[in-house]
Amino acid sequence: MSSLDVSRGVCALVPGLQHWLENALFTVRIVDAASPRDKDSRRVLLATEIGHATHRDILINLIDGAPSLVAAANGLPARVAFGLADMGFAFALIAELARPAAVPAVGDSGSVRLMTLAGRVARSDATVLIQGDTGTGKEGMARFLHAQSGRSGHDFIAVNCAALPETMMEAMLFGHRKGSFTGAANASEGLFLAADGGTLFLDEIAELPLALQAKLLRALQEGEVLPVGATHAVPVNVRIIAACNRNLAQECAAGRFREDLYWRLNVMPLELRPLAERRGDISAITAAMLLRHQDGGKAGFVWPTAAALDKLADHGWPGNARELGNILQRALVLRDGDRIEADDLHLAGAAQMVTPFRATASTQLPAEPIRLRDVARHSKLEAIRCALRETDGHRAAAARKLGISERTLRYRLAEMRELAAA
Repeated sequence: MSSLDVSRGVCALVPGLQHWLENALFTVRIVDAASPRDKDSRRVLLATEIGHATHRDILINLIDGAPSLVAAANGLPARVAFGLADMGFAFALIAELARPAAVPAVGDSGSVRLMTLAGRVARSDATVLIQGDTGTGKEGMARFLHAQSGRSGHDFIAVNCAALPETMMEAMLFGHRKGSFTGAANASEGLFLAADGGTLFLDEIAELPLALQAKLLRALQEGEVLPVGATHAVPVNVRIIAACNRNLAQECAAGRFREDLYWRLNVMPLELRPLAERRGDISAITAAMLLRHQDGGKAGFVWPTAAALDKLADHGWPGNARELGNILQRALVLRDGDRIEADDLHLAGAAQMVTPFRATASTQLPAEPIRLRDVARHSKLEAIRCALRETDGHRAAAARKLGISERTLRYRLAEMRELAAA
């Protein structure tokens, strides 16, 4: 946990800030504004205490007018001014301004417990399996584990297994020798050796073919890899963090994932809950995303209203944080006023069941005979279009809704592009 000093004047003015900061993974120290300080310390001070501030600090001011954020610049600290109506989001914004880059934005008590556990896991060298829906922050958790570990001085390499070309998966993961296959004009060390001494994050690990799963199992067990075309294994010292948006135990039961590899990966399991089940994180993630979309507030900062935040808190979030980011970005572009109002948030409604193809008496049939396979194909493609619309374009969520894998969905989308180009 990061340390953050808060002046006694701030605690007296806004007593709820200390609790919020502690829920955001800060160790809060209450200090006098004029007290001696460490060189790299950061403090939250009153605007009237600016004489004791450095450029790293955050000044706050309680006002009656519209809220504002002035980013740190020219040796001056960041300044946050807000009234009672905007106090909740202001707390989230202050925490985000002080948050270290490697720590995820959190504000929910359940997320705090999970991150505390993750900090303990990080200090070990055990393999970690992170499971959760798409958009719940699996890569952010993996980066946190690496940053808190003894391997933080070495590389963190993330690879999406679903994006690897199936014919090149083995060579990309384990490396290959020159001339080992057509087109191998040069040797390559592979991702395992590239991450030697550090952390290799294998996202969407359920997408690995069964044959490659066996080779991954051996690499984990023996601590060595056999590059394509090589005759001798190469030792490798790497920590594996795997992630999946499907239940790997169920994948094992269905025969799509090796049970021995599952148990080798599932040493330290971490389960990320959907955003809808951790409402306290919504303000924190909103503050983080609005700062990112607005370059840290250097050219001004657009605040959401309390009504807008209430609307965000009441949404079901089928696309989790990824959906939240899309909605906030649209609201910044399409808003009518100086702030993000509730009406500026165009939230997708509850997911609707895809209407099956039905022929009725009024159905207009073409003059030429219809082949059954064409009807089935067009029905499937229309179902995919509907699923993508209802999930705001999130492929993983659409695939789950349709009951197919993301790989199958990509094949269908490629087929749709070919049809459109014909």
